[in-house]
Amino acid sequence: MGLIGRIFGGAGATRALGQAATGVAEVFVPNATKRMTQRHAAYIAALEAHAAEYRHARTGVFDRAVDALNRLPRPLLALGTLGLFVYAMADPAGFSQRMQGLAHVPEPLWWLLGAVVGFYFGAREMHYLRRPATTPSPAPAPGGPPEDRNAALEDWRRNRDE
Repeated sequence: MGLIGRIFGGAGATRALGQAATGVAEVFVPNATKRMTQRHAAYIAALEAHAAEYRHARTGVFDRAVDALNRLPRPLLALGTLGLFVYAMADPAGFSQRMQGLAHVPEPLWWLLGAVVGFYFGAREMHYLRRPATTPSPAPAPGGPPEDRNAALEDWRRNRDE
């Protein structure tokens, strides 16, 4: 038995002292493992709540109409921009008047438009980043994954051993 065990009266007393020290330490510094476990449990609960919304496919007329509307902004922005070029070539005077009208739009309204468009495309990007991959990953090549192979290093090792 060690010196600390003899001083404090055996293994049971030493274990109790260690648990007491851990309890006191957790008052000042939270237990990282417990915190990680709690965060993981909260994350899983949020994912399950989110998944519950999409378990049953909605195929009503309203849902299809909203899905169709959600698909419109990107093509309309792209085609509208091309349309502006066509309009500028077809009627330069009318295009010039419209652009002068845009010059009178107050700056806070431009900021608001930038925020709306930015949040729309940002949310769309996040949607696709969070969606799990539906295609299975390819089988690894014989001899390990390709990123683990270093042809130059293998050649150097062969030349070094010769």
